[in-house]
Amino acid sequence: MFRFKTFTSALLISSSLLFSTHSFAFDLPKEFAAIGQHHYIQNEIFDVKESAIYDGNFGQSKTIKAALLSQYSRWKGTQYHWGGTTHSGVDCSALMQHIFNDSLHTELPRTTFEQIKNGTMVSKNNLKPGDLVFFKTTPGDRHVGVYIGDNQFIHASKIEGVTISSLDNQYWVDHYETARRLELTT
Repeated sequence: MFRFKTFTSALLISSSLLFSTHSFAFDLPKEFAAIGQHHYIQNEIFDVKESAIYDGNFGQSKTIKAALLSQYSRWKGTQYHWGGTTHSGVDCSALMQHIFNDSLHTELPRTTFEQIKNGTMVSKNNLKPGDLVFFKTTPGDRHVGVYIGDNQFIHASKIEGVTISSLDNQYWVDHYETARRLELTT
């Protein structure tokens, strides 16, 4: 039994290293390369509460970013659909609900108008991975995404579907409204 557990652990670790080291072969963001750099102990692999995502003492921003990118890989390319909440079609606020609930075990309200009321305001030049970024796209509409670092954010684009965009893109610069930092469960 001990050999089986050791073999299984080694297989899981080597698989994650293979995929993270060669993420380019699968058209995944380069940020996945950092995922395999954490040295897991056996119970971390199988016990969510013991995983690196919840390790408040070691690189919290890096682990939040890794958790967000893991969710992104599951949603990447999903078409935008206003009011949608599934992989068949999702809107920006539902995507944030799924990403935060599934990766950081944090519940968000359903709409951008409700989500913008959560957390504390944070300036654009102090953003950290996990901060919600809001844009005023029309006088009556807002758009939301989650900041992942390097001036990039994950969101559900009406044109591209679920994607990663740059805050330096002139459209997002012109429509940027605010950012909110949530108290994340760590």
